[in-house]
Parts: sequence; C-alpha cells; structure tokens
Amino acid sequence: MDGWMPYTFRPMATRPPRRPTRARPATRTPHARGLRILLPRGSRPWLRYVIYGSAGAAALGVVVLGVLWFAYARMIDARFGGDERPVPRVFARPFELTVGRGLSPTQLIQRLNDVRYTQKASADRPGEFVAGDDTVTIHVRAAGNAKPRIVKVDFRKGNSPTITRMTEGGKAVKTLALEPALVASLAPGERKRYVPLNSIPERMVQAVVAIEDRRFFDHPGVDIIGSVGALITNLRGTKEYLVGGSTVTQQIVKNTFLTPEKTMRRKLQEQFMAIVLETRLSKEQILELYLNEVVLGQRGPFEIRGVAEAARIFFGKDISNVTLGEAATIAGVIQSPSRLSPFRNPERAQERRDVVLQEMVEVGYVRAEDAARAKAEPLKVAARALENEAPYFVDYVSQVLEDQVKMPIEKSGAVDIYTTLDLHMQRIAQEAVSEGLAQVDKQLAARRRPPKGQPQAALVAVDPRTGEILAMVGGRSYSQSQYNRAIAARRQPGSTFKPFVYLAAFEQMAAEGRSEITPASVVMDEPTVFRDGENDYSPGNYQNEYDGPVTLRQALARSRNVVAIKVAEIVGYDRVADLWKKTGVGTPARPFPSIALGVFEATPAEMATAYTLFMNNGSVRPLRAIDRLVEQGKSRELPPAATRSVARPDTTYLVTSMMRSVMNEGTGAGARAQFSLDAAGKSGTTNDLRDAWFVGFTPELLTIVWVGFDDNQPIGLGGSQAALPIWTSFMRRALAARASIPFSMPNGIVTAEIDRDTGLLATPDCPRRFTEVFLAGTEPAFYCHVHGGNSFSRFFGSIGRAFGRIIR
Repeated sequence: MDGWMPYTFRPMATRPPRRPTRARPATRTPHARGLRILLPRGSRPWLRYVIYGSAGAAALGVVVLGVLWFAYARMIDARFGGDERPVPRVFARPFELTVGRGLSPTQLIQRLNDVRYTQKASADRPGEFVAGDDTVTIHVRAAGNAKPRIVKVDFRKGNSPTITRMTEGGKAVKTLALEPALVASLAPGERKRYVPLNSIPERMVQAVVAIEDRRFFDHPGVDIIGSVGALITNLRGTKEYLVGGSTVTQQIVKNTFLTPEKTMRRKLQEQFMAIVLETRLSKEQILELYLNEVVLGQRGPFEIRGVAEAARIFFGKDISNVTLGEAATIAGVIQSPSRLSPFRNPERAQERRDVVLQEMVEVGYVRAEDAARAKAEPLKVAARALENEAPYFVDYVSQVLEDQVKMPIEKSGAVDIYTTLDLHMQRIAQEAVSEGLAQVDKQLAARRRPPKGQPQAALVAVDPRTGEILAMVGGRSYSQSQYNRAIAARRQPGSTFKPFVYLAAFEQMAAEGRSEITPASVVMDEPTVFRDGENDYSPGNYQNEYDGPVTLRQALARSRNVVAIKVAEIVGYDRVADLWKKTGVGTPARPFPSIALGVFEATPAEMATAYTLFMNNGSVRPLRAIDRLVEQGKSRELPPAATRSVARPDTTYLVTSMMRSVMNEGTGAGARAQFSLDAAGKSGTTNDLRDAWFVGFTPELLTIVWVGFDDNQPIGLGGSQAALPIWTSFMRRALAARASIPFSMPNGIVTAEIDRDTGLLATPDCPRRFTEVFLAGTEPAFYCHVHGGNSFSRFFGSIGRAFGRIIR
C-alpha cells in the first residue's frame, strides 16, 4: 500500500489529492485515437463541448436526413411508382371512309390527327400518312385480325369535295374504318391525354429542355450552376426576360407535393425532394412525367395538362404533328400559362415562342436558319378547339354513366367508354352553330333596341332508326358556359308540336273508322275565338296571315295556328294530351286549346326523342350515348332501351308525308337552295317570339335546333329565320354527297291525285293538282266542283257540291 494515505477533510480552497493512477492499456482503440486527435492534450473544456456538440448535431442531422429521405422516397413511390393513375376515357365511334363520301383532304387529315396518325414525307410505318394535293396515303394500323396496310385515298376537290377512289396496291377498296378516336379523359377539373415519351417528337422535348432546364440530363435534380447563372443573368439584365433557377425535377416536386409559398424552407424542401426523385426515377421517366403533367393554361372549367392536350387545344393537332414553331409556342407557355396564352395574348405568346427558338439555337438543338423560318411563321391557333372536343356531349356521357349505369366517375377508374358520337359530324355541328349564331347576332345588332346579352343555341343530331346521338352542341361557347341547353333547357316547343296534333287526329279516325279528317281535308283558316274553360281564347297566326280554305297539308306546311287548334278541338284536347304522354318526354301537356301550339315545356333532346317515332313506324326510340364499356379487358354492351309504341305506322306516315311539304313549299323551303335530299321537318316559334326551333329529318339523320336567350327574353325571330339556317348548314355538310333516300311507305296507305284548293279528287281541268296519301278507304270519293267546263267535270262537280264541305 505504498504511497497511499488516509483521506481527510480539508478546506475547499485546497486542491484534493490526486487519485491513484491505473495502468494504461497497451494499445489505443481507433475511437480513442480519434478523440485524441480531436482533443489534443491541454485543450480547453469548452472546445470539447463544441466538438462533441457538433458531432452529435451532425449525427442527428444524418439521422434526420435519412428519415426524411426514406419518407420522401415512400411518398414519391406512392405517387409515381406505378403506371399513370387510371381515369375513364371517352371514345367516339369509328370513322368510316367510303367511296363517294363527301370529305375533303383537310377533313381527312383532321380525322387522322384525331386517332394519332403522324404526317410524314413517306408513310413507312403503321400510324403514318402522307398528304398530297388531291390524295392522302395512309399506313393503316393493324386492327383485330386485319394486318397493317397502305391505302391511297383520292379526292375530287371543288365546292363539294368527295372521295373518288380508294386503292390498296392498285386494287379497289370500298370502305376503310379508322379506329375510335379518344375524345377526352374524365379527370376531374382537367383535360389531358397521357402520351409516352417515345411518341412525343424530339423538337417538342428539345424546346422544353432548352427553355426550362438545359442541363437536365447532367444535374442530379438541382442545377447549382444554372441557379447561380440565373441569378447573375437576372442581376446583370443581359436577357430581355427573367431566367428561372428551378429544374424540371424541382417543378414536378413543387407542383405535385408542395404549396406555392415562397420561403427558404420550402425551397430547400423542394431541392431535397428533387434529389430524392432523381434516385427513384430515370431521366426519361421524369421527362415523360413532366411533359404529361405540366399545366399549360385554362379553357373554361378545365386545366390544360400536358403538351399533348395543349397541341390539341392550341393547334387542333396530334402532338406528333406539331411544327418547330408550334412546339416552341407550347414550351414557351409553361413559364406563365395565363399571361402567355396564345388565345388571350397572341403577341406575348409569339414573342415567347421566339425566345424559345433562340434558346434552342444556343443549346445546339436547331440551326439558326430553321429557327428564323419558324419565327417568320404567323401564330395560328385552332378556332373553337375546346368546343370541337364535344365537351357538352362528354359531360352528358358522365351524367349517363353515373345516373343510368350507376358508375360514378370518381370511382370508375380505368374504364373505356365507347360512345355513339360521330366526331366528324360533331365538328360540323359546332361550325354550323357558331356561324348561325354570328348571323343571328348581326340581325339583333341591327335593331333600334338590341336585346341584352347573347343568344344561345343547342343542336342535337341522332340516327332516328337507333336513337344514337351523333352530335350534340349545348351552347355558344363551353369555355364561357357549361350549361348544356341540349338536355337541360326546358322551353316551350311551340309549333314543332303541331305534327303530334295531326297524328292524334289521324289516330282517332283510324280507331273509329272515320274519314272526315285526312291530309286533304279543308279547314277554314280565319280569326277564331275558342273557349278555354270559362274564358275566350283568340290566338292568331304568325304575322296575322290567314289563308281561308286550306288543306291540312298546307296548314301544317305554313304552320297555321288556328287550323291546328280547330283540329285539336275536333279530336279532343284530352286525346292530344294523352298521345303526347305516350311519348314519355317533356312536361305533361294540359288539355286546353293552347296545347296545339306547344304550350308546355321540353328540352331539345326530348323533342328529338319524340320525333324518332316518325322513322320508327310510330314507336319512340329513346336516345342513347354509350354503346359499350370496356373494363379490365372485359367488354360490357349497353343494349338500347325498349321503344315506346305511340301510334300506328300508317297514321305516322301520313304526318311524315305532310312534313315533307314543310320542306318543299312551307316554312322550311328556305333550306332547298342548299339542301336537296328528301326530308321532312317542322319549324317552331313560341309566344312573343321567345324561342326559335327547327326539327327536320331524312331517313338516316334527325336534327333539332333551338335558338333563344337563357333569361327567356324574346329572340324576336321565327324558327325559319334563326334555327333553320343552322339546321340547313349542318345537314348539307353532314350528308354531303349522300344519295337521296325516300321515306318508306307502310301497308295500308293509298295515294290519289287531288285538287289543292278543294281537297277533292282532281279533274283534268284542275290547275293545281297534288298526289296525296290516305289511309286506305279514307280517300275522297268525289271530284272537284270548282274547276273545269267539260261534261265530265260538270257531272262529278254536281256530286261534289252535294257532298263537299269545309270544316269550320
């Protein structure tokens, strides 16, 4: 125990004795050596605390960064780890090419863009086409069991362009069907179409990289050089525009995960997450994601997302067919979609396009002369691009999917919806409505007191044999108003209801075996007072014109109100109301005299539904928009709804025949200068000229048009003035080069030549003769007693005077 002394208490000022030393280990641990290096002999205690604290903080920082790294990685994987989030997709019906079809090369190119065909100098691969002056050569994709093939389409140009010939390897081809076109993806609040990177042209990719992130393929997610350079450039002011510092990867992070606040904390978070994202996805995946998700503006209620949708909305093209200047325009909009919109600010958009082109030259993507040519091109955007995508119809499909198919959009996922829409007719319908409303605007503006606001229009075109909706326009501009007047605007149908009055009359005659009411019956058209309950009802004709004695055919052709009410009175207002009830559309019609003038409410789509009975032998064919659904590879057909029997085939045909006179000599005759096919129809004008209607049909196409104001103020124009021109323009182009098809006559119908003035059988001396249709056994038995001077006419005329009469 040498050197040891017992411990005794001493004053605190005195240093305590040293503790006994212990033997040191022979070797030092690495940790000990490290501490020795960090803490040399004689170092002060505070320094040790600083070093220990720093080491602890660093270790804690590494742990925190590791936790954040894995947390962000999981977040990124959850958002981007799988395929594109599935959303319902809406497709149009296949577009069919036939020899003799009215179609121009430009229209065919538009249809090829709809199905993502690429225009090339040589169509070497399926999905490519070559356009000449009078020919379009298509390398058709494989479909089903059919192999890819090359078909040459020849046109006759001029005022009525037509397909004259289709050949494959010199052999004639009669028909060619293109695949269904994607109309829209039903992502809530946005319009986009996801396109793989290898389908996006190189010029589009280069334009975006050049202006947004020229070192994209070299940095790890954060471009330090670019950020510093941007700061210096902005401080020096050497560019006419401000240069940004965020990379493409940072923009994805900012737009997907972070708030728009501008703070240092958020910026650091953005940079860190960008680095994490670069470790989870390849450069190609990141670029594909960016090009499909970047916001490029707003059209109506929808965000335009992705360069592919922007190409459709801006230029009416598939992304594969955009030019260098158009690609630069799209890339330029990214910086400020609202301020640089080519629709709102075309001058700014063009200036920004030129900036992008110059950046592409500096990076080495394009030659200076190519950029100069692109700069010299005027900026041309597609007119009514959003409207041409059938937005009202797409909204209607969404409603049908939810209400009738019981498949809510937000829960439907990856379902492909194949619809009845004819995208070619849809574009024609939109053009007809826009042009027609422009003419209505001019007429209203020329008045001393023009009405307030803008008139609206709706158009519904259907195949009357099947009820399939081929085109639907719900208003002047979807970007301004998403209210679909085609299916939601309940307005009085006015005179478009009169055919149902005559149908009720013929139904009663057939049921009771009577013959006093036929299309040739003569009724006195004159001012008349009717009893409406305890009140008098004194309707007048349009512009107070009266014809005196007139046949029912002429009365319908000229839309005479008094005659229609007289017929309804004879039949019974309740019978007319019952017949309308059988159609199953519109609001109930009350059995009063005004029922004959359509004083109840119905939408354009409902009136179109009711009119299908004239092409279905008296049965209403409900309208349909969806043909089938494909979900997880399984196809689900949606059969058409059952028809509703309303009237007999023969009585229905009588009214159809009478409506042919509306087109040939009545209120629809104005269409005949442009539209020559056999057709039937009826104009409609409501009280105080509030609504203008026209509905007309051929055996293969039924179209109804409504024009009016949303607030129900009078339009001041009749159906023949406001609605008929739109109908005519659409039908002429929709059925261009089609052959005229006659209406088929059912059994039980006979014809007879009658005198127009008396409605009796015509004699050789009658100056105005007409071949009329009758239910068998109801044709006139006597000859005209007004015209003629020979013994034959006098003999039969005497009998006619004895039995002829006018319905007063």
